Amino acid sequence: MRKHFLLFIFFAFILASCGKFEKIRKLTDEKKKYAAAIEYYKKGEYDKAGILFEEILPSLTGTDQQELVTFYQAYCDYHTGNFEMANFRFKRFAETFARSEYVEEAVYMSAYALFKNSPSYNLDQSGTLSAINELQSFINNNPDSKFRTEASDLIKDLRKKLERKAYEKAKLYHKTSPFNIASLKSSVIEIANFQKDYPDSEFSEELYYLKVVSQYDLAVSTIETKQLERYKDVVKFYQELIDKYPESSYLKKAEKLYDISMKASDRLAKLEEEYRKAREKEKSNTTKVGAAENQK
Repeated sequence: MRKHFLLFIFFAFILASCGKFEKIRKLTDEKKKYAAAIEYYKKGEYDKAGILFEEILPSLTGTDQQELVTFYQAYCDYHTGNFEMANFRFKRFAETFARSEYVEEAVYMSAYALFKNSPSYNLDQSGTLSAINELQSFINNNPDSKFRTEASDLIKDLRKKLERKAYEKAKLYHKTSPFNIASLKSSVIEIANFQKDYPDSEFSEELYYLKVVSQYDLAVSTIETKQLERYKDVVKFYQELIDKYPESSYLKKAEKLYDISMKASDRLAKLEEEYRKAREKEKSNTTKVGAAENQK
């Protein structure tokens, strides 16, 4: 009975609150409606405050309250998780009220809303790039801002997400069947791009090793006429690994591929040399036969 009574009280309170809010929405006195919206905002009831701000804002054009309500309305979107709209509203506020004391904060918050809306690393990162661009633009245009350090930290977080995306992409190509030459080529290319873009990454050591493995699989899977060049690249990538990480935990595994590639390179180089000599001999014999025919 006590449990049912508490539930009854709870739902009665909710209904009363909703009823009160709906009555406020129907008010024709804009001043009372404005006061109620500000009260809801200060109490953290941003969904209700946002609705009221939306309704009264057209009547505030040209008044002293227009600036504050527009600013608060953007924060209502932010606090209710509507980050895309918050970005739009903060940006519009900064454009409309360029001389406002809140303009710097609004510009920062428009970029911060994009940061909050940045997707997980395994999704398309267009939103992440947009957030980085806006945050960097804010820093460039407001070098002395109190938000500068925080904005820089946010950019670092977003770049970590891009780094993880690039790492997973490179690994995905590597995981493909070793007989898929296109994927193996892509794996080597993606790892090379990763090394260029994120030279100090926590994933760097692993990818240096996987570059050796992918190149080795590519050399094994390809036609013999292209194997020598690709085995040589295995040796080169192995050297890069030991130069960068002389104490790497991957050295023993990589060294086996290095040894095989060195032996294969020597064998293929000898075959190429024998083939070259045979071609030269054949060409020489052909020339001699031709000369003899001309003398007859």
